[in-house]
Amino acid sequence: MNRPVLAIVAICAGVVGGALLTYSLTRPEREAPATIVTPSAPAPLPPPREAPRAAAPSAAVPPAVAPPRAVRRAPATTAEPASPPAEAPSLSVGVLHIDSDVPGAQVFIDREFLGVAPVTATDVKPGTHRINVSAEGYDGIAETIEVSPGPRDLIMKLKEVRLDAKLDVVHKHRIGACKGRLIATPQGMRYETSDKDDSFSAPLVELETFNVDYLEKNLRVKLRKGKLFNFTDPDGNADRLFVFHRDVEKARERLKKGQ
Repeated sequence: MNRPVLAIVAICAGVVGGALLTYSLTRPEREAPATIVTPSAPAPLPPPREAPRAAAPSAAVPPAVAPPRAVRRAPATTAEPASPPAEAPSLSVGVLHIDSDVPGAQVFIDREFLGVAPVTATDVKPGTHRINVSAEGYDGIAETIEVSPGPRDLIMKLKEVRLDAKLDVVHKHRIGACKGRLIATPQGMRYETSDKDDSFSAPLVELETFNVDYLEKNLRVKLRKGKLFNFTDPDGNADRLFVFHRDVEKARERLKKGQ
């Protein structure tokens, strides 16, 4: 062969060899076939270890104790308790329940205003006390009572005619005189004397004459269809005659009105 042909053959061989080399370097590698592994039985687990025991605290140092925590409880939903009953008054004092037959009567105890009847006085010390009751249009009532420990009811009757008048007098006769005593109550007037011919007793409304002469110091009393009496005070005191006449006349007027 001639040189040109050899050269061409050599070049072709070089090209083919380079292509083969390049292919062998760049082609993908074959994956190795997967190996099938048969699972073996699991190995037994080791026995659990016991937790280490805590060492006992030293006797010299007591363990710290946390303070108890306050527990907040919800309020109970029970009903509100009833109000406690009022305390009963002490048995060492008196309790006075005072009423009157006239509504609105004013009540005083030992000159101190208590209230309008009916009213209750509590904590009244045992002993003697003065009660005054008054109302417009009626004579006032004044009573002295003894108070003992415990309750007591009092009814003050202003409509009731009250009269207890007494007067020592001298009855002047035409000749001479006799001494005695005039006593007046709502039931009547009587003259008590040692002279039985001059003594009398009569209802207040049946006195035909009943008047007083302050200057003459004379009290005149005449019974209905009876004799006339002229009374004077043994000491010549006209004031006592006047007071006796005033009290009796007031009672007579109320009895006439039917009060």
